[in-house]
Amino acid sequence: MNVHETDGYPVEGVEDPEAWIRPPAVLSAWVAEESGTIVGHVAVMRPQGEGAVSLWQDRSGEGEERIGVLARLFVVREARKHAAGERLMRAAMDYAKQNSLRLVLDVMTKDTGAIRLYERLGWKHIGEVSHYFGAGQQIPAACYVWPAT
Repeated sequence: MNVHETDGYPVEGVEDPEAWIRPPAVLSAWVAEESGTIVGHVAVMRPQGEGAVSLWQDRSGEGEERIGVLARLFVVREARKHAAGERLMRAAMDYAKQNSLRLVLDVMTKDTGAIRLYERLGWKHIGEVSHYFGAGQQIPAACYVWPAT
C-alpha cells in the first residue's frame, strides 16, 4: 500500500508520480531506505509561487533567492516508527544550512502527524493558506518556516 492510499498525500501528481517527484524546480532530494526498500522522500525546491513563500517574504522581507521550499515529504506508515521522517527532515535542514537557504513549507491541516514533526523540530507556524490543486480544488494548509539558516 502506498502513502496516497493510506494518507491521501499527495493530492496532486498521482497520475504521473515520476513528474511530480522530479520537477525541474528540485534543488536536492533524499530518500529513506529500510532493508533495501525506499520508505520515504523529501526535496528542497526553488520557490514557485507557494503561499508559504509569500507569507514569509511579507513578514521578513527576505528575497526569493534565499528561500527554499521543503516539499514532497512522505514516509510509508510502517517506517514512521523508525524516525525516517525526522532523518529526511534533518538532511533537508542540513542542506539548507550549508546553502544559506531559509526553508518554508505548507502542509495540509489534515496531516497532523507531519505538523507535530515540524513543530518538534523547531519549525514556526507563520499562517494559513489554501492549497490549490486539480480543477479548482483546494484544501486548507498551514505554513511554516525553519528559523535557522
